[in-house]
Amino acid sequence: MGGSGRVSRRRVFRATAATVAVTALALSACSAEEDDTGRDHPVTIELPDLGGQSLEVSAVWTGAERDNFLRVMDEFEARTGASVSYVPSGDNVSQFVGTKIEGGSPPDIVMVPQPGVLQEFAEQGWIAPVGDLVQEQLDANYTQGWQDIAARDGVQYGVYVKAANKSLVWYSDTAFDYAGVSPPESWDDFVSTSWTLWESGTTPLSVAGGDGWTLTDWFENIYLSQSGGEMYDRLIAHEIPWTDPSVTDALTALGQVFGEERFLAGGAGGSLQTDFPTSVTQTFTDLETPAAGMVFEADFVGAVITDSTDAVIGEDARVFPFPAVGGGDAPVVSAGDAAVAIAPDGEASEAQQAMLAFLASTDAAAIWAEPGGYVSPNRSLDLEAYPNDTQRGIAEALIAAGDDFRFDMSDQTPADFGGTTGQGMWQGLQNFLRDPADIQGAQEYLESQAAAAYGD
Repeated sequence: MGGSGRVSRRRVFRATAATVAVTALALSACSAEEDDTGRDHPVTIELPDLGGQSLEVSAVWTGAERDNFLRVMDEFEARTGASVSYVPSGDNVSQFVGTKIEGGSPPDIVMVPQPGVLQEFAEQGWIAPVGDLVQEQLDANYTQGWQDIAARDGVQYGVYVKAANKSLVWYSDTAFDYAGVSPPESWDDFVSTSWTLWESGTTPLSVAGGDGWTLTDWFENIYLSQSGGEMYDRLIAHEIPWTDPSVTDALTALGQVFGEERFLAGGAGGSLQTDFPTSVTQTFTDLETPAAGMVFEADFVGAVITDSTDAVIGEDARVFPFPAVGGGDAPVVSAGDAAVAIAPDGEASEAQQAMLAFLASTDAAAIWAEPGGYVSPNRSLDLEAYPNDTQRGIAEALIAAGDDFRFDMSDQTPADFGGTTGQGMWQGLQNFLRDPADIQGAQEYLESQAAAAYGD
């Protein structure tokens, strides 16, 4: 959710989530199997018999995200005879894997949420290149851009199995209808809409300040829209300092909402105690009198809504693109998780390669897409696999963008700066949420942390 791409791999993702129209690519299935949902799943890849073998898979996912992934693992077990166990890694995947390798018991497959961490793993020799079966699936189902961000020095190491559009604001239809407001298109309108919601009796925003990664997403969207892609890339590379006026501008805009206690469910103090799932459920659990009118985050908000509330996406829960800030383009920040094979000896097992190949197939993506809260970068996945028009529209925009996307900023910085609890961007922006008036203090902290992480 929160690693480091190279300059050639940074693209601008400018598709608008709600308006892009593309032709769905049909699955070419040779047969079909039916699961316990009663839906037929195309079978497009032959997997080896792995009876008696076991695999340990690790990822940051918990709750509904974990449960939806385990449906995919159940299918892999059924088709190969292998036994798969799941171990949560926690947010610091780099530390988790390093500790496991040092202890002699690393997981077999790890889902890496930061490109920079994947690059570090490759440099350390912790992960193995993909085999021919995996590459066949990648070539059939993925654009070169999605392959490149899981490669290093021309060697393919990973498979991007899960993508995210991190530029979405989800809102309560009840709250908007009662306040008489429509989805805003500009930041000024967003602030104005927030005031109107408050005046109507609904607290405007539910903010997951307890999870620092959500705050980085707020900042990144504002910064990309205000300052543009070139400055975005320069800040990622630390070619400009975090004390730059462009950062001041972004924090000033963010302070327009974070600095108004009445806008935040529970105020700043309550927001700092709110984790991501709670930020969603408190917006959509009470459909008549929601605790907040809006919650910002990626498409995977949908999984929490479906799993933990009675709200219906597209009826009770709706979504609009993150608004344009300061006269810039409306931003769309993408992110994702790459599956890699942990192999300190340099060679992945047959079971590891089979797992990566399965995850790169439309077979796995179709099962994963059904419950919602998931978007696949697999361009061959039939959009009908998604459960509703909202999810289809989000996925459609991602696929239509092709290689024209930009990855999450914090994911492209060193993990010590962009992806670690209690320091770097996560801590710096939590400090800012606590005291939005101290923009200079926030910038000075972020710059000191960046300088240390980049070795400046």
